[in-house]
Amino acid sequence: MAIKRALVSVSNKEGIVPFVKALIEQGVEVISTGGTKSTLEENGIDVIGISEVTGFPEIMDGRVKTLHPNIHGGLLAVRDNEEHMSTLAQHDITPIDLVVVNLYPFQQTISKPDVEFAEAIENIDIGGPSMLRSAAKNHQSVTVIVDPSDYETVLSELSEHGEVTSETKRRLGAKVFRHTAAYDAVIAEYLTNMTGEESPESLTVTFEKKQDLRYGENPHQKAAFYKKPLGSVFSVAAATQLHGKELSYNNINDANAALQIVKEFTEPAAVAVKHMNPCGVGVGASITEAFDKAYAADPTSIFGGIVALNGEVNEETATKLHEIFLEIVIAPSYSEKALEILTSKKNIRLLTIDFSTAAKVEKSLTSVQGGLLVQDEDTLSLDEANVSIVTKREPTEKEWEDLKLAWSVVKHVKSNAIVLAKDGMTIGVGAGQMNRVGAANIAINQAGEKAEGSALGSDAFFPMNDTVEAAAKAGVTAIIQPGGSIRDEDSITKADEYGITMVFTGVRHFKH
Repeated sequence: MAIKRALVSVSNKEGIVPFVKALIEQGVEVISTGGTKSTLEENGIDVIGISEVTGFPEIMDGRVKTLHPNIHGGLLAVRDNEEHMSTLAQHDITPIDLVVVNLYPFQQTISKPDVEFAEAIENIDIGGPSMLRSAAKNHQSVTVIVDPSDYETVLSELSEHGEVTSETKRRLGAKVFRHTAAYDAVIAEYLTNMTGEESPESLTVTFEKKQDLRYGENPHQKAAFYKKPLGSVFSVAAATQLHGKELSYNNINDANAALQIVKEFTEPAAVAVKHMNPCGVGVGASITEAFDKAYAADPTSIFGGIVALNGEVNEETATKLHEIFLEIVIAPSYSEKALEILTSKKNIRLLTIDFSTAAKVEKSLTSVQGGLLVQDEDTLSLDEANVSIVTKREPTEKEWEDLKLAWSVVKHVKSNAIVLAKDGMTIGVGAGQMNRVGAANIAINQAGEKAEGSALGSDAFFPMNDTVEAAAKAGVTAIIQPGGSIRDEDSITKADEYGITMVFTGVRHFKH
C-alpha cells in the first residue's frame, strides 16, 4: 500500500527535514503541527497545517489540536473494510498512511533541578500518544515512526518497493506501544512519588536498553543490560567506562555489589568483591592505605575481582592495582599518571562513578519466576539502631571501630554471614552458609592468627551459643549482632565467661 498522506509532529527534530523532503519527492502529502510545521517551512518545505485538516484552530496553548475525527478517522479506518472507507468518504476524511510523532520531553523536564510541578504537568503529551496508538493499532494500513533511527529504513523500503513491508509496519507498531508504555510509566512513577504512595495497587516500571551482553551468568544464557530512566547516577548503569573490554553480566552484578559496600564509608575506603561478596574491605587515612588493607585482607581471592574506591586513584595506588589481575576498578576519578599506568593493561575495565548521589535511596527490585519483589534498600546505619551493650564488659575505643566496620560490611554479605574485622580491615568473611556457626568457622579459618583481638559481626542473631564459643577460642574479643533469640542469655553468659564484649543492635541484615 503506497503512502499518499503523512502526519508529522515531533519534539525531536533530528533528521526530520531531510526525511520530509524525501517523502515529498516521492509524492507524499505532509500534514504538520506547531513547532514542527515552523521548522519545515523555515527550511523551504510547504506542508498542510493541522487546522486545515480539522477545520478547527489549535486551542489552549496547543493542548488541543489533533484530537479530532478528521485525524483519528484517517488513522483508524481499516482500508479493506468497505464500511470504514464509506464512512471516510461520507465525512470527507482523507486516510493518513504515515505518522511520524515523538512526544513532549517529560523525562527530560522532570530531570531538571528544581523543576516546577506545573511545568512537569504541561509536558505530559496527550495528542501524541493518541495518534501513535491509533496508527499502531492500525499498523497493517498505517506506518508509524516514533524513533528517528527508523527514517532510513522506511525511505529505503519506499524507494525499493513503493511501500513499507508488512513486517516493518508490524515491528514499528510494536515499538510504538513499548515507547508509549515507557512514557506513561515514567509519568506514573513521578506522580505516584508526588502523592507519597509507597505500595500502589499496580506497579509499572520501565527501563531503557543500555547494551546487549555477550551472554548472561553463563555462556548459554542470552542477556542484556537495561538502565532505569532518571535512576541514581551512583550506579553501574550511569558509569563512564574509560578503558577496557565491554562489561559482562557478572561484571555488572559484582560492580554493583562493590558500589553498595563502598558507599557505606565517608573515610577513604577500598572494597574488593568476588562473586557478589566482599573478599576484602579496608579503610585508612588515604586511598592507598585503604587499598593496602583491602588487598591484605585476602590476597588470594582478590585475583580476578572487582575493586571499588571512594577517592581518586593516584599514581601510587594505580601501581599497586597494576600488579594484580583485576576485572574492574571503579573510582570517582583517576589522576593522569594513574590512567597511564592502568591503561597499559589492555583488558582491565576502568569506570568512573559520580559519588555525589551515593546517599540517594531507590526501591530494590528482585525478580522471581512470574513476579517481582519490591522493598526499601537496607540503608539503616548503626547510628539509627537501638544499640545496647549486653555483657559485663564494654567495648574499648578500638573495639568500637572494628565493630562498626564489621557491622557495615556484614550487611552486604550473603546470609548466613559472619565478618571479622581488625585494625580498619576485614580479616575473615564467612558467606552464604546454611548455619551460622558454619559461616563463623569459615571467617575464623580465613583470619587465622589475625583473629586474635578482632571483632565479629553477624547479620542475624545467634540461635545458640556455639558461635560465641568458636569466636572465643579464636581470640575474638568483641561481637556485634542483632540479638532477639530466645536463647540470647546463653550467648551473653558465654561471652561473659570469656571476657568478650557483646553489642546488640536490634537490627537484622539478611541478604539473600
